[in-house]
Amino acid sequence: MDGDHTSTPLAEFLRSARARLGPHEAGLDEPLLGRRRVSGLRREELARLAGVSVDYYTRLEQGRSRSASPEVLDALATALRLDDAEREHLHILARPQPARRRRRPRPQRVHPATWRLLDLLETACRPAFVLGRRLDVLAHNRLAGRLITDFRALPAAERNQARFVFLDPHARELYTDWPAVAADTAAMLRRDAGRHPDDPALGALVGDLSIRSEHFRRYWSDNKVHRRTTGTKGYHHPLVGDLTITYQALAPADDPDQTLFIYDTEPGSPSEAALHLLARWSESAAGNQLAENRADDRSR
Repeated sequence: MDGDHTSTPLAEFLRSARARLGPHEAGLDEPLLGRRRVSGLRREELARLAGVSVDYYTRLEQGRSRSASPEVLDALATALRLDDAEREHLHILARPQPARRRRRPRPQRVHPATWRLLDLLETACRPAFVLGRRLDVLAHNRLAGRLITDFRALPAAERNQARFVFLDPHARELYTDWPAVAADTAAMLRRDAGRHPDDPALGALVGDLSIRSEHFRRYWSDNKVHRRTTGTKGYHHPLVGDLTITYQALAPADDPDQTLFIYDTEPGSPSEAALHLLARWSESAAGNQLAENRADDRSR
């Protein structure tokens, strides 16, 4: 029986990971006696798979022991079938945090070389953008703004990927698989919370999203973590229709809390044609705006 427990990030993550893993997925093939009252692994089953005592694991999951050796954590991660991002998150949560005064992190700045790379990717018809802590959108090229949304036109406090996904109605129509995007977004934010537990702005963001979005509350309570590296994503754009992009996530060397996302399409595909059409429209719109600005200047 699971009994009472204390709510700590480590305890919550262990409980949720255990609840998601069934006995057969964990490699327990022998018949189980009696009716199961939990959908995932029992504590004693996980303890046995990880090679630790049930009492020791119970203390971890109930929050009565807030640290564990790296060897035990690796054994638990293997038993729980955690991926690399989840394994890293488990180690971070179990690491004793030194007592320190909460203070606002310094604003993140995009390096000039990264800005130049965004411009180069624009000329190559590649949408690209930079996310920072809390999934703040720090920079993007014009094509990324046309494909997703122009974050530069928003107030600074609203230039955030999680706010866009969960609070902007346009996002529901833009992503062909919005539930998957939303779940990944919450999981990316959860990973950031593990890396920066003392960030007051992150706590405020999570609180605001929890109040304003029922979907965010549900995905956040799943306690999943995610780190984007490569993958595909579908868009339903109001101007150019459906397109599928592949993405690659890179970390600029000057700031490990920034991630550069580069989008691409399959050569010769309808998605590539749609992206080039969007790029031509973007160039035309930019040219028209420049002409209007110059006309305004002459009339003054």
